[in-house]
Amino acid sequence: MDEKKGLKTVELRLISELLKDSRRSDRQLAKSIGVSQPTVTRTVRKLREAGYIKEFTIIPDFKKLGFQILAFSTFKLTEQVPSEQLKEERILIRKDFMKKPLAHIIGMSGTGLNADRMIVSFHESYSSYSGFLQRIRNDPLIKMNSLSSFVVDLTDDNHYDSLTLLPIADYILKMKKNE
Repeated sequence: MDEKKGLKTVELRLISELLKDSRRSDRQLAKSIGVSQPTVTRTVRKLREAGYIKEFTIIPDFKKLGFQILAFSTFKLTEQVPSEQLKEERILIRKDFMKKPLAHIIGMSGTGLNADRMIVSFHESYSSYSGFLQRIRNDPLIKMNSLSSFVVDLTDDNHYDSLTLLPIADYILKMKKNE
């Protein structure tokens, strides 16, 4: 699977089906995309080995699990950390998260909104969210000059759409057709 050549149609269809429901057996997946079960088994293994599939998981109802807040937090570092030091700091931060876990789903560097870092996290209450912000502000490894958040109240029933991967499953198939 050469990334430069792109994925084959069967591979994209399989990823799309797995995004829709990764619980299905290889036999069920084979039937839905029109290939043999051994082809599905072999293709899933290749996709995992090539890094296209990182994990199989679920998307729960976070509100039912007791989370009230979803936060998109951005901040700007006051100084860029050299890559070697960054690797060491990531290890230390992960060790800290092991001791005192955060309910976060992504932490990445990027650009926009006058920020260069972003964390998406879930919180049981506004007070746990405030504690999360304080923890980031006080972390000796994170030197920043601003911290902003967009906070979503998960108890509000008037949201446009909830977290789902189904639109991406459909999109990747349309993307292949338009090549």
